[in-house]
Amino acid sequence: MRQSERLETGITGLDTILCGGLLCGASYIVQGSPGTGKTILANQVAFLQARRGTRVLYVTLLAESHDRLFQSLSTFDFYDTSIVDKEIIYISLSKVLREGGLPGLVRTLRAELVRQRCTMLIVDGFSIAKDSAAAALDIKTFIAELQGYAALIGGTVLLLTSSHIDDASREHTMVDGVLQLKEELVGVRGVRLIRVAKSRGSASLAGLHQYRISAKGIDVYPRLEALATPSSDETSVVEERATSGVHGFDGISGGGLVTESVTLLMGPPGSGKTTFGLNFVSAATRNCPALFFGFYESPARLRVKARALHLPIEPLEHCGALHVCWNPLRENLLDFLGHQLLDTIRKHGIRRVFIDGMTGFQRAAVHSAREIEFYTALTNELRALGHNNCRGA
Repeated sequence: MRQSERLETGITGLDTILCGGLLCGASYIVQGSPGTGKTILANQVAFLQARRGTRVLYVTLLAESHDRLFQSLSTFDFYDTSIVDKEIIYISLSKVLREGGLPGLVRTLRAELVRQRCTMLIVDGFSIAKDSAAAALDIKTFIAELQGYAALIGGTVLLLTSSHIDDASREHTMVDGVLQLKEELVGVRGVRLIRVAKSRGSASLAGLHQYRISAKGIDVYPRLEALATPSSDETSVVEERATSGVHGFDGISGGGLVTESVTLLMGPPGSGKTTFGLNFVSAATRNCPALFFGFYESPARLRVKARALHLPIEPLEHCGALHVCWNPLRENLLDFLGHQLLDTIRKHGIRRVFIDGMTGFQRAAVHSAREIEFYTALTNELRALGHNNCRGA
């Protein structure tokens, strides 16, 4: 099957759930209540594309000036004032919409796209255009004309709206894709979720995926179990053994831990799980590096504890044989933790991993019903990567 040309969003994880990015020449609705990050997402895509040579027309339908928009965007790392009004053209067409309606807006948009030589169009305030439609046919005609012109020039259209759009709405049926952003209150914490509600002509990862807004912009963390592939399934059983690093344990365990395996270490607080883990990662070498992935002890405290146990973890860190990743027990996201763990393993070629401990994942799982599927996907991926793994309960 011939693959359609894609336009990368540059947003971590979003291209993954879109199975490669936005389709060139397609139109998308980005829907979400105020504060969910629609404008951030659209501008993050715009600035990436502008840096790659695409000219972007960013249209607002609000009466206010762009000063507040630029003030807000300037707090993000992706914002670059040098390409504003050069590669990304910001214009307000609220007056055009008010005086000429949707037909006047379409005419002006097409004229500006030609005049500015833009191949990407973002309309911020689509709900305002929708409210100005006198009849259902008007908004369908508006979308159809934009789609037709975008397809002609090979451009991509993003329509940002705060209005709720259900699957049977006239706008939903007209566009090629719909991205829904929302914030869900789970107990006392808020969790941001994104969903590809429609993706015509392209596969996508179904369901809700967590995302986060930081100084970098938006990062999306696809559900780990939704990414599982046949390559993550076990195809063989390895019977080799690797040392645990704990004196006497290899003898009573039949020669150490089975390679490419996952071992659960259980015990009450103070029983020595972290000490076992420090011994385990201390058996690392530059050719067989280790990762200590923890939630409780900071790297500084781990070094103090290791010195008391006469374990050489600092020299191992200095030579790149040992990596320490610490995520304090705060409002972590489950899929962020899973991706961070796997990405660190792939980046450094980690061969042995100690997770201290599983409670850190459990407390990050705001939807506890999916824990089993998450752990299954995580452990299968670890086995597929061919590592020795030990987890402290």
